[in-house]
This record gives sequence, C-alpha cells and structure tokens, in this order.
Amino acid sequence: MEEEEPVRIPVTDVFDLHSVPPRDVKAVVEEYLHEAHRLGFRALRIVHGRGIGVQREMVRGVLARTEFVADFRDAPAEAGGWGATVVTLREL
Repeated sequence: MEEEEPVRIPVTDVFDLHSVPPRDVKAVVEEYLHEAHRLGFRALRIVHGRGIGVQREMVRGVLARTEFVADFRDAPAEAGGWGATVVTLREL
C-alpha cells in the first residue's frame, strides 16, 4: 500500500478548525503557528467553534506555551466572538 502524501493547506491569517479531527487539533495548531510565524504573519484568527469549549481550551493551551505568541483573546463579536481566538505573534 502506498503512503498518502500529506494534505497541503494554504496558510492564511484565518484558520478554521472545523474540519480538523479533535485528536489532531493540538499538533495541527502547533504546525500552523510555526508556519504562520515563519511566513511573517503578525495577527491570526483561529476559529474553534463555540460548543462546550474543549477545542477552545486546547487551542489556548498551545498558544500559552508558544514562545512567539505575544497575546491572544476572544475575537470581536463580528469575527466569531468566543468561537474564535485572535492571536498576535512576535516579529521574527
């Protein structure tokens, strides 16, 4: 059986986690943050959904321990409110 190539996702300033299986959220967010930082992004929005807050807490746990994350908070109401987190990255 041939090994499948990884799916390449274009990196933008908005990342919607709705299509990411919950078991993969931490690893995918870590990789996304590193790639966004490498590309020079300074502001990001990670859409995790509202639900009961499990993915929100997973995302924020990753953000809290990532050294180049300067700040994170709930998105403004028009950008998802507590269903999304806005992130500020430090410069390279």
